[in-house]
Amino acid sequence: MSLIRKLAGETAVYGLSSVLGRVVTFVLLTPFLTRVFAPEEYGVVNDLYFYTAFLLVIFSFRFETAVFRYASRPENDATTVFRTAAVFVAAITLSLTALALYFVHELADWLAYPDRVEYVVLFLLITAVDALCAIPYARLRLNQQPYRFAAIRLSNIAINILLVYALLDWLPYLAETRGGYWADLYQENRRVGYVFWANLVAALSSLILLLPVYFRRAIAPPTAAGAPPESRAAGWFDPALWRRMGRYSLPLVIVGLAGIVNSLVGIPLLKWFGGGTVTENLGLAGIYAAATKLAVLMNLFIQAYNYAAEPFFFRQAAGSRDKTIYADAARAFALIGSLGFVGIMLYFEQLQHFIGKDLRAGLGVLPILLVANFFLGLFYNFAISYKLSDKTYLGGWIAVGGSVIVFSLFFLLLPRYGYYAPAWATLACYVFMAACGYAVSRRYYPVPYRLGRIMYYLLWAIGVYAISFALNPLLGTTVAQQFFLNSGLMLLYLAVIWRTEGEWLRGIARN
Repeated sequence: MSLIRKLAGETAVYGLSSVLGRVVTFVLLTPFLTRVFAPEEYGVVNDLYFYTAFLLVIFSFRFETAVFRYASRPENDATTVFRTAAVFVAAITLSLTALALYFVHELADWLAYPDRVEYVVLFLLITAVDALCAIPYARLRLNQQPYRFAAIRLSNIAINILLVYALLDWLPYLAETRGGYWADLYQENRRVGYVFWANLVAALSSLILLLPVYFRRAIAPPTAAGAPPESRAAGWFDPALWRRMGRYSLPLVIVGLAGIVNSLVGIPLLKWFGGGTVTENLGLAGIYAAATKLAVLMNLFIQAYNYAAEPFFFRQAAGSRDKTIYADAARAFALIGSLGFVGIMLYFEQLQHFIGKDLRAGLGVLPILLVANFFLGLFYNFAISYKLSDKTYLGGWIAVGGSVIVFSLFFLLLPRYGYYAPAWATLACYVFMAACGYAVSRRYYPVPYRLGRIMYYLLWAIGVYAISFALNPLLGTTVAQQFFLNSGLMLLYLAVIWRTEGEWLRGIARN
């Protein structure tokens, strides 16, 4: 089996838990929540999840990437690498969570939720549990156990969905029809908190399932010289190794924090600077957040690809000097990413019904966000250059530069373009980051990327969408007419891609 096919296989399995699982969440939860919640309530949910993602980077200290880097080296005992990372992440997570809970009232005041301290407590606990899961998940990825990884992630998603429906649909029904105990249990003004409770219970279930991974005696990922021997003398914490891993990871923390800012900061910025009251601004943020739920279909593919690609590339670097695999992987990513753009935009009329009617006003930002996510995926491909050359500080500078662009363009464009401002700012940021990542690769870890082909996929995808956008008003406006026209354009897109890329695709399949 070719390396690209192996990477595709692992991506498909990780996609079972991230893409398929999140698609199920999108299909079942997004329509439900965008109908149950008013825009300002939906804005609260997404606002707090921004801070959850932000704190998760700090709590985990990006040690999962350090585990891939150091456990893949034959000179290191992989079990000690894992245990050192696990002990450090547990220590920093528990310490920072305790500190944050001590000042929880001050945090709630700062976040403009002084009467919703419960929400802040819940999102801190969710973040802590997710951080404790990060290193065991990394161990499963490094050990090439995607099926176990997928099973745990899918169980998390299933529990979360069931609990959200139980607390926001079944519980109010019982409160209304039966009264008594059920009426006392259900509190209408605490509905947002029920979403966080569901997430916390689901996260705890994942941690319980991952506990055996913490205590496995050995870990032995494949390397160029074969699997390193299992060491019975593996220690629980190696201070010298921890310092090396910390120096490697610190710039990645900056990359991670800047990445969260670059992708999610639009929601809290709209909350604080939308031009109205906090409640009005949260409504605006909720409308923008609803649009990102459709764009997340592209982002989920990127996430599944990154889950598989990061440990895969580290293993490949340990075993071979052939860099063609990285070029082919980036090209394959770009091809599938452009297909995702076309698929989402051509069938937009059908997909938009997954969003509540009151929250569809911001869906015009969707093509901008999809192209932005395409460039984000390219950056992840190019970023392997500074990770494999141990120049992670370059990633920090690139990500910080992207954040400067996000904030600058947001405040420049907000007065005129409203919630389009964070979308355009995100696109500019990711184009900048992808360009810088490519430049770093050329300088420090040259890979023969087919940049012309990558841009061809994207431009052809945008061109097909432009044809659809121009023809639909001329040829008919009914849903059926639009569906058949766009399906024809999808076939045209696929035919042209096969005509120009068929030989390369057949080569991958053969090899």
